[in-house]
Amino acid sequence: MKSLVTLALVATWFLTFNLSAKTIANIDVANNIDLAGQTLQLNGAGVRSKFFMDLYVGSLYTPSVVSDTQAVLDAPVAVIRLNITSGMITSDKMHNAIIEGFEDATDGRIEPIQSQIDAFMALFSDEIIEGDQFTLEAQKMFGVTAYKNGKPQATIEGEPFRQALLMIWLGDEPAQKSLKKAMLDN
Repeated sequence: MKSLVTLALVATWFLTFNLSAKTIANIDVANNIDLAGQTLQLNGAGVRSKFFMDLYVGSLYTPSVVSDTQAVLDAPVAVIRLNITSGMITSDKMHNAIIEGFEDATDGRIEPIQSQIDAFMALFSDEIIEGDQFTLEAQKMFGVTAYKNGKPQATIEGEPFRQALLMIWLGDEPAQKSLKKAMLDN
């Protein structure tokens, strides 16, 4: 009888483990998130690293699983979540990386969305610490609502801005090719 109870406990644990979040670089990545009354599913997640150091875990959430950038851009909503895993990321370094990302995403043509970029960059003026989480909810034809550690920070309107932001991670010159592949690899 004792072995049946043990077997039942192990089976329950195994089932729970398979239904729970993935763990990537010691970060639990949820299989689903609820945002603005909508449940989105994990499309893919991976690690952004530089010089052999993990900087953050990036995850992509979509209404349904997609495998290419255009499908993400066409989706009514897509969410990119960044879980900071390194104390090496500062607000200045994040600022510089995101500016570079916008330049790459727009082929250097940031002028039409410069005011939105400036508003977005203000979100990174506070110090960033290991464990911080940034959630970027990109709604088609509306813009991007940014959250830090689950708290809404600001909404930056504009479809060109929304697309450029998504292209930082999913474009032809992404922040990191292996991270793009992981986000789109389902």
